[in-house]
Amino acid sequence: MSSKLIGYLSYGYPSIEKSIEIANIYAKSGCDVIEISYPTDNAYIDSEYISLRMKYAIEKCNDTKKYFQGISKIRENNPSVQLLLLIYEHSIIDLGVNNFIKYCKDNLIEDIILVGTKDNFIKNKLIEEGLKISCYVTFSMPDSEIKEAKSSNGFVYFQAKPSGKVKEGYETLDKCIKYLKEIGIKTPIYVGVGISTKEDVLMASRAGADGIFVGSAILKKQDDFKELEDFIIELKSGIIK
Repeated sequence: MSSKLIGYLSYGYPSIEKSIEIANIYAKSGCDVIEISYPTDNAYIDSEYISLRMKYAIEKCNDTKKYFQGISKIRENNPSVQLLLLIYEHSIIDLGVNNFIKYCKDNLIEDIILVGTKDNFIKNKLIEEGLKISCYVTFSMPDSEIKEAKSSNGFVYFQAKPSGKVKEGYETLDKCIKYLKEIGIKTPIYVGVGISTKEDVLMASRAGADGIFVGSAILKKQDDFKELEDFIIELKSGIIK
């Protein structure tokens, strides 16, 4: 099975309506999955570039109902595209955990990137209700992250390129992915961070990634829809069939 191309959607920026249009272009151009990033004015884990976009979105519209109506529209427009949701735990608390679970189920969203967790209470509640919570593993693959990956019910979000210490003997992405599968990880392995070109996508696809995230590189093309479409088509051409 070929790798899935995953496009990061800075949801609500510059508006919910524009985000829906951008999501349509993602799907039309070849994204198999859209990562919807639910905005917050306190995106303290994200880069300044991403956090400022989130803050702008919330300042422009802080109506939860409108955000989820928008997600419903994205789902309606693109029924064959997988949606996954990145959301801070404090946003779920503000929404209400039960309300959040209902929103996800109503929009056929199973995969969650849950960030900013204080403990496992909300995470466990989401898992009990059938949602899949991803885990992040860095290139150095420390024992603590491997242990969490083995017990996770969601996909493994693996660092696509090393940025410091690496595990000895596993200096390349293909070796890391092979290792994770050999030690018994059965959930999909998606890679991201540093993926910005067709060549990066090709590298990740050859390495055996089940999914490939493209983040800021895709966001920077959104002022010109034709340029965005062409860029996604080019990225998609890097995936090995």
